[in-house]
Order: sequence, then C-alpha cells, then structure tokens
Amino acid sequence: MSLAGVGRHRVDAAATSRANRGWWDGAADEYQAEHGEFLRDAGFVWGPEGLDEADARLLGDVAGRDVLEIGCGAGQCGRWLAGQGARVAAFDLSFRQLQHSGRIDLEAGSALPVVQADAEVLPFADQTFDLACSAYGALPFVADAGAVLAEIHRVLRPGGLLVFSVSHPIRWAFPDDPGPAGLTSDRSYFDRSAYVEIGEDGRPSYVEHHRTMADWVGLITASGLVLRGLTEPEWPPGHDREWGGWSPLRGRHLPGTAIFTCAR
Repeated sequence: MSLAGVGRHRVDAAATSRANRGWWDGAADEYQAEHGEFLRDAGFVWGPEGLDEADARLLGDVAGRDVLEIGCGAGQCGRWLAGQGARVAAFDLSFRQLQHSGRIDLEAGSALPVVQADAEVLPFADQTFDLACSAYGALPFVADAGAVLAEIHRVLRPGGLLVFSVSHPIRWAFPDDPGPAGLTSDRSYFDRSAYVEIGEDGRPSYVEHHRTMADWVGLITASGLVLRGLTEPEWPPGHDREWGGWSPLRGRHLPGTAIFTCAR
C-alpha cells in the first residue's frame, strides 16, 4: 500500500487491528523472503541479535508441555518447539503469514496447528497451556497490551510461564536508522504516541505501540503475572546482519531487544 504520511499519535484497538492485519497480509511474502533463512523453517530466534532458544533455554524443558505461540508468523518458533517434544498451538493475526506456515509444513512434512486470531481475545479455554511465548509477535502491535497479558494469564495453568520479546523501549528515543544517525536521540522516551503509517485512504495502514520499561512491568503485574526475569541480548561478535534499524553499529551501543520472563 502506498503511504500518504507517517506520524505519531494514539490509535484505538479496532483501527490498530485492522491496519496491522492488512499490513502483514501485504508484507508477508517479502518478509519471509528476506528473513526466512535467518529465522529457519524450524528455529526459535528471539530477535535480530540472533539469540537462539536452543542456547538460551528461557522456556526451560518444553518436552511434553502444552505451549502457545503468540503472533507466530510462519510458525518457525512453534515448529522448533514441536521438534523438542512440545504440544504446540499457534496463532497469528495475518492469514497470509499462516499460509506461509502451511507452505513450510508441506515442504517439511510437518503439521503445526495454527489459527487466525486477535491476541486481545484468545480463542482458547482457561488454563489450557503450561507455557506461552512470543518472539516479537503481537505485543508490540496491539493497542491494549494489558488485555493481551490478561488473556495469556487466563489460558495459562497455575505455575505456567510466559516469555516474550519486544523492541527494547529505549529504541523509541532514537531514529530507526542502522547507521550513525541512529545513535543520537531525537525524541522523548516518555512520548507514548504510536508510530503510525497512513494509507492513501487516510486510515492507518501500520501501527506499532510504544511502552516504556516501567509500562511493561506495570502491565505484567496488573495482569496477575509475576515478572521473573529480564534479558537484554547483546549484539554478538561476527553477526553482521542488519534488520531494519538493528545493526552491529547500534547493537554495540544500545540494547535492541527486551525479553520478559513472567510466571502465573
């Protein structure tokens, strides 16, 4: 979709969901072509730094556990979890992303159960899952992250674990530029206005919401979850791949990803 403009302002839940469903449906082919090799058909990468769950083990031993992947895209993480012996269900807002999951399943001979759903209203029964996880899925792209966290709390069993990654909040104070320009703050960290792309029809066509670190902690605790850990992956030596505003240059100076570990 052609853009009529870019801005920073508040967008409600319905407009956010409509915009991001359309954007991801339109961008899924290019996204998977550009990033599919890095993500792997069955691989669990927490973010552009390349932190791999096979090494990090933030979810612990998943064998025999019921796991929900939130905002699964083409199901790469869920497919890896299933390969570790987990019973996985996954969902995404974008039907086109789920079609890519089906394509990978056909090519790989796998069968990841997926459903199209909005993270603010999960189509799963209470206390269905032992674990929930999300690698940049859904949570940065919803207007009401508190509603999502409350839904996750509802579907987790007592003692269950949620681990999710998002853009590190400090990044919102800097331009989204992988080069030197991305090292100088040019906006307030405390401005919670969403980043909004406007389509030619005058409506939002892409929306991403900013929450400070304190906002995330407050939303987690308000949902009934308990924050158990925070991981800020460092940019590893020899990793030269740029991804949007993420780059080796910025990664040496600024955290790019925040990973929250929460318990029910």
